[in-house]
Amino acid sequence: MPGSPLMWAIFIALTLLSIVASKSVEAKFKRYAKIATEGNITGCQVAEMMLADHNIRNVKINVVKGTLTDHYNPTDRSLNLSPEVYHGTSVAAAAVAAHECGHAIQHADRYAWLGLRSALVPMVNFANRWVSWILLAGLLLIKVFPDLLLIAILLFAVSALFSLVTLPVEVNASRRALQWIEHRRITTPQTQQYAVSALRSAAYTYFIAALTSLATLAYYLLIYLNRR
Repeated sequence: MPGSPLMWAIFIALTLLSIVASKSVEAKFKRYAKIATEGNITGCQVAEMMLADHNIRNVKINVVKGTLTDHYNPTDRSLNLSPEVYHGTSVAAAAVAAHECGHAIQHADRYAWLGLRSALVPMVNFANRWVSWILLAGLLLIKVFPDLLLIAILLFAVSALFSLVTLPVEVNASRRALQWIEHRRITTPQTQQYAVSALRSAAYTYFIAALTSLATLAYYLLIYLNRR
């Protein structure tokens, strides 16, 4: 039931897991940022090599402000790396750069899950812009206009779907990255485990985010179904 001790316990547990996962990613990046790659190759060089090996020559590599702000933008085909990754010569920098290259390769390969996620972006942006207000109004007016809450639930479901679709996209990008840096001997058998650990921790954050979205969706759906 909505508001039950079990429901609150689930939300608290997921919130704590999300915090722990985020802190774990930050801690591992700092730890593995002290471990050099073979030949002290920078993250930018890793990206250039990986893109070239996959015959991708229309992706621009940029350096962007912030920490762990690395991302691939399929709209303008740009690979955006934070300063620590772009200039860094560590295993952490190599793993992150290769992971973002994984998204560029997905784009070139027309990877279905990436295509679906990209298609959802406009709907997610629209839903996120309005869902909070409609949700609030729906909860306040649930007795007289219950369908307003249903509209909010449908909007929130778009965001939940986006979180679910993101999971295979991120896992696949990490798999491509780890296989390539091992094959290219960017890492040694010993340092490869650090790259695996870093990207696995990052994947956990997406997994927890998806669970949280589903739990929240279920919570509001229960409120709607039990409105009487």
